[in-house]
Amino acid sequence: MNDIRQEWLQKDYYRVLGVSSDAPQDEITKAYRSLARRLHPDRNPDDARAEERFKEVSAAYDVIGDADKRQQYDEIRRLAASGNPFGAPGPGGSHSFQFSGADGLGDLLADLFGGGGAPFGAPGGANRPQRGPDHQAQISLSFSEAVNGVAREVGSGQRSDRPTTKVRIPAGVADGQRIRLRGKGGAGANGGPPGDLFVIVRAGEHPLFGRDGEHLTLTVPVSFSEAALGARIAVPTFEGEPVTLRLPSGTRSGRTLRVRGRGVKTDRGTGDLLVTVDIVVPKKLNAAQRRALESFDEATKGPSLRAHLEVTS
Repeated sequence: MNDIRQEWLQKDYYRVLGVSSDAPQDEITKAYRSLARRLHPDRNPDDARAEERFKEVSAAYDVIGDADKRQQYDEIRRLAASGNPFGAPGPGGSHSFQFSGADGLGDLLADLFGGGGAPFGAPGGANRPQRGPDHQAQISLSFSEAVNGVAREVGSGQRSDRPTTKVRIPAGVADGQRIRLRGKGGAGANGGPPGDLFVIVRAGEHPLFGRDGEHLTLTVPVSFSEAALGARIAVPTFEGEPVTLRLPSGTRSGRTLRVRGRGVKTDRGTGDLLVTVDIVVPKKLNAAQRRALESFDEATKGPSLRAHLEVTS
């Protein structure tokens, strides 16, 4: 029996991702990305439980994050929950598993429950073609490789002596994402097709930039005077050429400004560069700076900024 497919009956992938069974695909993707970022082993180097949860979340998203596989998963669990979905027992008390359905659902059910038209346990059933097992491998990429895409050789992750397979990692691949290579898993039995190879991507971090889906993120320090008066500041981009960003007067620390079209380029489109402002307060002041700030403070005397925090008994 295919262990990965058998797991579909044992695992509630919706519960794993914390979504309802009727959740739309975009909600499933959002939940997965949030969990993958929180549970990533790079952020939890000494937490074995977090790593196991990360693998569990990735496996769940590989199934219900794909619309076709989600449909198969839902149908299999519905049939299994119905009690005796495969018909009455045949002669001698055996069940005859005759599966059919679109998109290979019949073949999938046959793989799970020993179908293929022969009665379960009948002499012919053991010799029917068996699909090979799915394998899983892991690949580590730099931040740049994950953003731009790259071609890599990857092993099956099962045995070191297995031949490697060339995999094309698409631009914008997410950390924790699983890429499916059809027919690159274990060999089938009795002339059956091979299984698939699932490659889990682990993307490294960048010293300046971060990722939020298809958007790149960047924190830029600015001075108090730049934030108060407004300024035009040079901001680096991932491509290397800086852009000029207009900082409005009165900008608060933590405000995020958008530079359109300077994010991750994928087949689905191009994201933006999200620039978060961080106002830097000097730790030491020289005499001229102190006098200037004291003059500013005197000129701006007015109602307390914390008046709304006062509690009256």
